[in-house]
Amino acid sequence: MMLKTTRQELRNRVDKFLDTCISDFYENIPYARHQLEGKDINLDYYKRHNIETILRLRRKRTVDALAIRYFTKVDPVTAKAWAHYTDDEMLHDRLFAADLEKVGVGKDQIYSTEPMLSTKLLTGYLQYGIEYEGTPLALIASVYFVEYVTTRTQPDWLDNLEERLGKDNIKGQRAHVGTDLDDHHDDFVWGVLETLIKSDKDEEKVFRHLQDIYRLWQMYFFELYQLTVDEKAEMKLPDPVMIPA
Repeated sequence: MMLKTTRQELRNRVDKFLDTCISDFYENIPYARHQLEGKDINLDYYKRHNIETILRLRRKRTVDALAIRYFTKVDPVTAKAWAHYTDDEMLHDRLFAADLEKVGVGKDQIYSTEPMLSTKLLTGYLQYGIEYEGTPLALIASVYFVEYVTTRTQPDWLDNLEERLGKDNIKGQRAHVGTDLDDHHDDFVWGVLETLIKSDKDEEKVFRHLQDIYRLWQMYFFELYQLTVDEKAEMKLPDPVMIPA
């Protein structure tokens, strides 16, 4: 179900901000270009990244349920739309698990892994938004962040990973990104986000959430780098990407 876009100028500003985040990520986060350009893929890094993706997806299911509960009370049309979207995404962790199995990582290892601090913080941030700020604005902004950034980065990462690891070994990840692209998930999520924006103050909140979510994204990739590449690396986040005026 596609919801009508009415705030195109705002979306243009948001997308420009996210493009800046992508550029900042590649420039300032260690190992950020590894899966995009690496010739010898660090399998420890690759495996842990996909394990953590699965752990995030599993925890997001719970937060999505809280969002559906909210929408059922205030906007049943959007509740139905978000329920359909989460149904599409609900079991995508299996796609990543299938790819991990091909490189020797079984389900027992995946699901016994303790999530990173950044994953716990992200989950808490999204739940806080619903339970204490009263709306799922933070969650939907986060999902838009992920859908936008994924479709602008992952196809190129997967092209390189396919060349290095083999086409069969990344089928699940390719299917996940293919669904996002084919079903125009970024457009859909933006439509849902618009239903929560009622004022200029809400627009400002969207940018603050996106800035916070990007900080957590930076933290995640620093943490991943420390765990798998250089445990002595100092986690020093660059200055926040500035919110456009």
